[in-house]
Amino acid sequence: MALSVGRTRIHLVDEGQGPPILFLHGNPDSSEVWGGILPRLSPHHRCIAPDLPGFGRSTAPDDVDYSLAGMADWVDRLVTALGIDEPLHLVVHDIGGPFGLAWAVRHPGKVRSVVITNTVFASDYRWHQFGRLWRMPVIGELVQALTSRRGFTRELRRASRKLTREQIHRTYDLITPSVKRMMLRWYRATDPRHFAGWEDELRLVLADKPSLVLWADHDPYIAARFADRFGAAAVEHHPDSGHWLPAEEPAAVAQRLERFYATQAEVARLARQTAMAAPESGVA
Repeated sequence: MALSVGRTRIHLVDEGQGPPILFLHGNPDSSEVWGGILPRLSPHHRCIAPDLPGFGRSTAPDDVDYSLAGMADWVDRLVTALGIDEPLHLVVHDIGGPFGLAWAVRHPGKVRSVVITNTVFASDYRWHQFGRLWRMPVIGELVQALTSRRGFTRELRRASRKLTREQIHRTYDLITPSVKRMMLRWYRATDPRHFAGWEDELRLVLADKPSLVLWADHDPYIAARFADRFGAAAVEHHPDSGHWLPAEEPAAVAQRLERFYATQAEVARLARQTAMAAPESGVA
């Protein structure tokens, strides 16, 4: 389906019923990165996976605001446009992290829980080689222009041990000239130094929320040491997977998310039982 969010036109998957989960993908991906996970969760949850503005099948103006405040505002506009009036579960990957985690910092009351996979939200992070090149005027455009299907496939094979050739080609097919421009704009707008302050606020938010980090260690872009930097309640490592954990191990990720949400539901049920029993037992 398609949805207008401010000046962006967003393609998204919205399926299932129950407590809502918002899935935010990374670069150079689209909502398809969650394709092996959503069918497993949608029987008991409303699963929402947009193509981020300017990525995949979504469109955005050339002056789209990719600052942290701008990304947080866009996510909030999306949630409002979807008619969600209850706290939701948040799952982020790669550049979906700055979008979703900045929103969690700005609107913690709208967040039920947070799951993080291989993303950056640390002011001392330094961009990987491609990130540094994409941030450079002219050089970034040249790198994008010279990236062929063969070169793209070779790079993703280097970064991932488990992505199939079909998955890689489907991703490449959605990288239009417009998407390439937006990739450059996003990287040029996002300086890790901008996370200063935000990262501290995020740790405070996650200290009060159910939170989980699922980290693929075979990631040439973000070192495994960053997995412990979010202040999440639990951190679990996947040593044999690369940067695209949700696409590489969809069954394992979906199963872990099911357990994560089931535990929260059980805790909430016991809390309701305790609250109902309190007046009868004389507990203040």
